Amino acid sequence: MNRLIQQILRFGVVGVVSTLVDFVIYTIMCNVLHIPYLISGLSGFCISLVVNYVLSMRFVFKRRDDISRKKEFALFAGMSLIGLWLNELILFLCIDIFYANSSFMESLISEPVMNVLAKAAATGVVMVYNFVSRKLVLESR
Repeated sequence: MNRLIQQILRFGVVGVVSTLVDFVIYTIMCNVLHIPYLISGLSGFCISLVVNYVLSMRFVFKRRDDISRKKEFALFAGMSLIGLWLNELILFLCIDIFYANSSFMESLISEPVMNVLAKAAATGVVMVYNFVSRKLVLESR
């Protein structure tokens, strides 16, 4: 159990670094450059995917000897595509469905703040999915 706790903590540190990369790219693209939020979300997610892969396989998970690095990255990327889909779905639901269709929400929260809150919600859900899926698929037993 102690090993699992240490692994979760390392995963958390890698996740914080990757999340910061994702959030900074998303926020700059969305709120400074005024690029649509779905494109901003995709860009931040893809760049943070590479950062997360490198750090995760170096510091969090034990590599499996029965998988080549190319296959390992393909599995990592494939699982991340599901994470990306979850990320984009949650952004869409929060911003286009809940926020844009509620004059009360629009009067209560500014659009830039809502963009960040939606991204925080998406990140939380995707983080849990990422740890569980990667632990089950990528790590040697």
